[in-house]
Amino acid sequence: MSTILNIDEVQSRLRELILRLGPGEEVIITEGQTPVARIVGESRKPAARLRPPPGLGKGYISVVSDDDEHLGAFQDYMP
Repeated sequence: MSTILNIDEVQSRLRELILRLGPGEEVIITEGQTPVARIVGESRKPAARLRPPPGLGKGYISVVSDDDEHLGAFQDYMP
C-alpha cells in the first residue's frame, strides 16, 4: 500500500511515519506534484547475536597437568 505525502509534511512527521510503516508498505514523497523519493518498510528481524571473537578468554583457563595422576580422586566415578 502506498501513501503519497508532500516533502514538508514528511519532514515534520518522519519519525512517526517510519515507526508506523509495515513490511512492504511505502511512502512516496513529492515536491509539488513530482515524486522525488520513496520510503519502503522492511521486515523487522530480531537482532542477530554475534559471537565474540576467539581469544577473549585467554588466560582464564590453565591446564594443571597432562597426566592421569590428578584423576586418582575420581576413580569411583570413572568406568
